[in-house]
Amino acid sequence: MKKTFTVPRFLTTALAPFLLIGCVSAPEGVEPVQNFELDRYLGTWHEIARLDHSFERDLQRVTATYSMLDGGKGVRVVNRGFDTSKGKWDAAEGKAYFVDGEDVGHLKVSFFGPFYGAYVVFELDQEGYEYAFVSGPNTSYLWLLARNPEISEDLKSRFTARASALGFETGELIWVDHAP
Repeated sequence: MKKTFTVPRFLTTALAPFLLIGCVSAPEGVEPVQNFELDRYLGTWHEIARLDHSFERDLQRVTATYSMLDGGKGVRVVNRGFDTSKGKWDAAEGKAYFVDGEDVGHLKVSFFGPFYGAYVVFELDQEGYEYAFVSGPNTSYLWLLARNPEISEDLKSRFTARASALGFETGELIWVDHAP
């Protein structure tokens, strides 16, 4: 059975002013990739590393699957992971839309109501679309995504160095376990 992440009403109300102001901008110094091709980005990505947040706490084997929304005006986002504290799979479905044009890797994503957060692809394997470095609206949000659950140590090092240079707390990274 599919379970979706829920956000308590009090939390939604408390965060509303923050979520409505400036949540779709990129962190200072983080520039979205140019020449972004959504058709090539669609499909399933494995979360390799992330900074901790309550909405992903205790999740392993995390994937993000992107597909077109009906009508082609946006992107359907399905995040799925195994909750190790509950011993079962969790999923969240959202939607995303481009912020600066379809050739710029800067989208706004929502998993609940009218509240959107930034989704900024700041590095991308533009040849094969095999990995992506992604941030949220500030340096508290960071992900390394890849088409395969295993990546090279060189790519891990490059991600860590680049993110650290941009002000992300890379010492706090969670390296996601994809073992069954």
